[in-house]
Amino acid sequence: MTRHALFAAAAALLIALPAHADDKDLLVLDWAGFDVPGLWQAYKDKNGDKPTYAFFGSDDEAFQKVSSGFKADVVHPCAQMVSKYREAGLIEPWDVSKIPEFKNIDPKFLNSKVFQDDKGVWYIPTDWGVTAIAYNTKEVPEADVKTLQVFADPKYAGRVSLPNSSDDVWALAYLATGVTDWTNVTDDQFKAAAAWLRKVHPNVRSYWNDSAEMSQIMASGEVLIAWSWNDGVNYLKQDKFPVGFERAPKEGISTWFCGQVNMKDGPGKEDKVYDYVNSWLRPAAAPALLEAIGYGHANVEAMKAMDPKVLDEAGLGAITVPVLPQVPNSNEQRQKQLDEFEKIKAGF
Repeated sequence: MTRHALFAAAAALLIALPAHADDKDLLVLDWAGFDVPGLWQAYKDKNGDKPTYAFFGSDDEAFQKVSSGFKADVVHPCAQMVSKYREAGLIEPWDVSKIPEFKNIDPKFLNSKVFQDDKGVWYIPTDWGVTAIAYNTKEVPEADVKTLQVFADPKYAGRVSLPNSSDDVWALAYLATGVTDWTNVTDDQFKAAAAWLRKVHPNVRSYWNDSAEMSQIMASGEVLIAWSWNDGVNYLKQDKFPVGFERAPKEGISTWFCGQVNMKDGPGKEDKVYDYVNSWLRPAAAPALLEAIGYGHANVEAMKAMDPKVLDEAGLGAITVPVLPQVPNSNEQRQKQLDEFEKIKAGF
């Protein structure tokens, strides 16, 4: 079993099991694989132990968990989910006076009333990346991945993998059908994107649940092309697998960012919630995040200090094609997409 096959198995086990107890005063609900020492090291230096973690594999899974009564102090959703946490009354504003590096968060990540308004700052962006085309460079000609229509190409029937993530799949479908803004999608645009996904579905070998799974099935040779985040490609590169990351298909790619929300009535200590976020936002966390997972950091000053060549190699350089940013859209539209995605996966 390869290292990342072991990682995938371990991640699945972590998701299934109760949180492992480290510091009992802070429970973090996070994506599988984000338990990275470089992110929590300053927290441990101050408090003597790392936080206690529980893990999830998708944004919808995490929201379902906390809305059903699971108690955490901090959760790590991506931007399009924050309005759901707010509307459900699950989170409270941050006191940014306790977060010294807040001033260095890239302003573009806070440009929404969902994230900050006259009631306060509801979201602390921490990490970002892209969703683009990962492919086996020995088996797939570079010319084939210059278009998103490669996912529907009969030549790759049974050799494609897509995320089991409604947001990323719809970002792909909208881009493939000419839409780069999902905040005002018409019924016709929605129907065209759904029709495209139904066209792609017969080519899909599997819908991956996390990046370790994606990297495993590509390394096995089962899949040649995947709609992927940076980290799956990073894992394959670490294993010396011949993987490419096409970030310039003619229709474009998607960008996204994620961050931390402060849960109401968390079981731990509020001062440690701030210790944790401050550990995440310190400049030293940026290279640790990039090396371990392949993502960019929200601290713009920390990113400026990094080698541009290293960022390019990680797929975090300048984008030259259209972009669909995964910013907040209406909860009604998102639910509509989620419901339709479930029908498509079921073959309807």
